[in-house]
Amino acid sequence: MSRINTNVSAMVAQHNLANSNADLQVRLQRLSTGLQINRGADNPAGLIVSERLRSEIAGVTQAIDNVSRATNVIATTEGALGEISNLLTSIKGLTVEAANTGAFSPDEIKANQLQIDSAIESITRISNSASFAGLKLLNGSLDYTLSGVNSAQIQDARVTSANFGTQTYIPVNVEVLNSAETASLFISGNTTGAAGALLSSVTFEVTGSTGVQVFSFTSGTALSAVAFAINQVKDATGVSASLVSATDQTSGLVLTSASFGSDAFVSVRKLDSSGAFFQTYTAQNGASANRDTGEDVLALINGNLALGDGTKLSLHSSTLNVELNLTTAAAQALSTYSFNVVGGGANFQIGQSVNSSQQVGFGIQSVAASNLGDQTVGFLSSVVSGGANSLIAGNQAGASQVIDKAIDQVSFLRGRLGAFERNTLQTASQSQQVALENLTSSESSIRDADFAAETSRLTRAQILVSAGTSTLALANSTSQSVLRLLQ
Repeated sequence: MSRINTNVSAMVAQHNLANSNADLQVRLQRLSTGLQINRGADNPAGLIVSERLRSEIAGVTQAIDNVSRATNVIATTEGALGEISNLLTSIKGLTVEAANTGAFSPDEIKANQLQIDSAIESITRISNSASFAGLKLLNGSLDYTLSGVNSAQIQDARVTSANFGTQTYIPVNVEVLNSAETASLFISGNTTGAAGALLSSVTFEVTGSTGVQVFSFTSGTALSAVAFAINQVKDATGVSASLVSATDQTSGLVLTSASFGSDAFVSVRKLDSSGAFFQTYTAQNGASANRDTGEDVLALINGNLALGDGTKLSLHSSTLNVELNLTTAAAQALSTYSFNVVGGGANFQIGQSVNSSQQVGFGIQSVAASNLGDQTVGFLSSVVSGGANSLIAGNQAGASQVIDKAIDQVSFLRGRLGAFERNTLQTASQSQQVALENLTSSESSIRDADFAAETSRLTRAQILVSAGTSTLALANSTSQSVLRLLQ
């Protein structure tokens, strides 16, 4: 059947030619942009997923940059601390040199003191000036702020890391479960035949956590004289001695370790066959013993068992890292103490999402001379001219203790910075790099065009357009065959 009003074949050809042209345009667009999703209609579900992946890629990329910047901050801080450490080492050498008073004149000691004054001034200057892009690093501005610390209970509190999460402060509750103890041994003063004195000659060895000394006494030596001799070298042994009652020689003699904790001990050993009467005991009316060991304080911090070291406590958890030094009274009382961490610290964003699980806090204390040291041995500022521990004042031993404490504090801070950089920042950077690779690969597989496949499809579309054009021309010409019926 032949018709001229309606050319169905041409319509079919036109429809398929339009589809081929549309497909050709899609292939040309994808090849020109390199993307297989250029608008939502191309792949609605794929567009949603790829946009989410792009958002995560942007977050991970920025997190990697954040970690890199944090690493630079830590490196700058550690470099400044390295200079302070060198200054402290030189101060230590000058102090030990000045203790050689038999070979050094007062003028030379004064010269050493001037060098120490200059070095300590430089330490404070570095503390105040060390900065990174305007951010002060060592002046205490990056330290945590505490409130409610009772100095009669907590001698020193240092928060090294805290994660506030959604809270504005962190309460810290300390519950002492077992008191700290020193090591001690008792020597009776009620010896028959020599009340308050040694019954016969005796030689014995006293050993403590810092060293050992041998003492020899003749018969009849008063216990107060024994205590005096032991106390003369207590800095070398770590053991001091005292009468139970200062006015009563017969009250007995107590040998006590200078420090608290399981590392502190007192050992007394008789060295010769004389002095058969000589015996030490754990306490008055206690069992005989030649050695006693102290005990560490045992406590809970926010319900977690803290690590005790003498009167010191430390807790390392996911939300709080804190170190406390209790006073002697507080460490020996089964009581509860509390304070709050109300702010401060350096907060580093090391993840792609802004939440507490992907942020880490780090506290950097001031390393000015007035902050290096502690209340027990004194602070570094006391070593300068006019200070209680200055060389001119003749207190080289006290200055040495302060300097040793300051060196330990700076070394510990450098160690914490190194551990933070290695175990937190470097690990975070490596994990984020892996995440970035996987996310980018996933986003690419969804959104990027496959040039090989698109090129093949382009060739197919070109052929179909060419064939469709020819077919449409043929379909338009077939209607002319009806004219033959009129001839």
